[in-house]
Amino acid sequence: MPVSYAELGRRVHAAASGLRALGVAPGDRVAILSENRPEWAITDFACLTIRGADVPLYPTLPARQIEFILRDSGACTVVVSSAEQLRKVREIRPRLGDLEQIIVMDDAAADGDAMSFTELLRRGAAEPLPEAEWRRDALAVTPDDLATLIYTSGTTGDPKGVMLTHGNLASNVVAGLAVLPLRDTDECLSFLPLSHVFERMAGHYCMVQAGTVINYATSIDNVPAEMLETRPTVVLSVPRLYEKIYARVLDGVSKSSPIRRRIFRWARRVGETWAEYDLSRRPVPGGLRFRYRIAHRLVFSKLRARVGGRLRFFASGGAPLSPEIAKFFYAAGLPILEGYGLTESSPVIAVNTFGAVKLGTVGRPIPGVEVRIAPDGEILTRGPHVMKGYFGKPEATAEAIDPDGWLHTGDIGVLDAEGFLRITDRKKDIIVTAGGKNIAPQPIENLVKTSKFVANAVMLGDRRKFPIMMVVPNLDTLRAWARRHNVRVDPADAAALIGAEQVRAKMDREVLRPLADLAHFEVPKRIILLPEDFRVETGELTPTLKVRRRAVEQNYREAIEAAYRSAEGGS
Repeated sequence: MPVSYAELGRRVHAAASGLRALGVAPGDRVAILSENRPEWAITDFACLTIRGADVPLYPTLPARQIEFILRDSGACTVVVSSAEQLRKVREIRPRLGDLEQIIVMDDAAADGDAMSFTELLRRGAAEPLPEAEWRRDALAVTPDDLATLIYTSGTTGDPKGVMLTHGNLASNVVAGLAVLPLRDTDECLSFLPLSHVFERMAGHYCMVQAGTVINYATSIDNVPAEMLETRPTVVLSVPRLYEKIYARVLDGVSKSSPIRRRIFRWARRVGETWAEYDLSRRPVPGGLRFRYRIAHRLVFSKLRARVGGRLRFFASGGAPLSPEIAKFFYAAGLPILEGYGLTESSPVIAVNTFGAVKLGTVGRPIPGVEVRIAPDGEILTRGPHVMKGYFGKPEATAEAIDPDGWLHTGDIGVLDAEGFLRITDRKKDIIVTAGGKNIAPQPIENLVKTSKFVANAVMLGDRRKFPIMMVVPNLDTLRAWARRHNVRVDPADAAALIGAEQVRAKMDREVLRPLADLAHFEVPKRIILLPEDFRVETGELTPTLKVRRRAVEQNYREAIEAAYRSAEGGS
């Protein structure tokens, strides 16, 4: 059911009045445990206008992690989406002394100690805060006032509550819209969790500020179909989406007729050559322009149609994007504007823009943001976007933000002569072999993931003689290959499939082929194939789909040790 901006304002006023009637005061924390939906936005804006601070939680979190965040933040109220999320909160409520009320968005789930969201709005509409008073109170906020506590998913240890102020978020919205102008004629499809600071700032605040239509996806699995239905002009995502689209395209081509495969390869070469001219702002030769128009009509237009046919641009953040994938999309007329930031920086630090794109980089710093590279290669940033600190953790805050106000990002990178920032790795992810060689694993993993046979890849090897690579195959692609090559195993049995000698040899080739130009010490000496992808539930992925290397090492310790024994025994 569409909700106009005017109606959104009325519901925000009612929700704010309802929360105030329940006793939520300035400075109080209100948690939101929900998938993306209009009620999420209403709760957020309502909380901000009464000068509360909301605490978003990923709906995929288990009860024990929700308990930690609710207790650490001291949330007095939690707004949940469904009976399933309500069950989690009720399981832990006896241990949450600060929690006073639960509100549930799905009316059918509300009972007993849980008020329905409709009832909250009804109470607020029945006894509204006088509008002039409500607006005056909202506008009395200062830039230093706390707006939200966002708990970092963290690749190690317990999450920390990042304190972002109204000034932090407002500065990022203003700077973001200055370099990536959105329009009131744009439509976006929102499917990254609003608990993710990238979606919260860019896909929520920026979109509302610009008057853009926001369509909430019903689930991540439905995104391909809902792109065709909503025909968005803007989509924000993490690299995983683009990797999956790219893999599906390559898989579809491999199953097509020989002539279609030749046409695709020709179109790709033409597109990449055209992209090189266009990206360097050089005039495109007439013959190349003609060939590109044919390539677009025969190949690239079909890819554009798959994402609705109206897309102006994708935006990517959260992890490095393979330059090869970025170039392919750019050639197809679907530019991916890659940016960089972190929760502690509200989040955007740098981004590629329409007027300044350099593939393989995350763009130039946005207005008002300073960036410099420390002597050890760490990226430092300073400006109005830098967090107030970690909630209740002054020591951790002092470790992250130095006395001169520079936030230490934990990422390694370089600034080139034109001011573009290139991320090379995570500082803590750098592998130092037993021989003292430094290896940055992320660029190598990204090379491996360009194969249509690879769904995921993680390099390990810190303090070992050499690195190894853990690889999750794209099982659908691998099964089709196995059938064509008469591999005699049950294709439904993933463990048997990846154990077949022919399959292992094929995957070795697929993993090593993109690594031909690496130094000898950077090439993995053993490849471990896994029958299933890493998961949030097993602790191997954060809710933002970043790999927790320590968890992977712990969960697959036996296989890792066996691989090293095998390699060392054979050397």
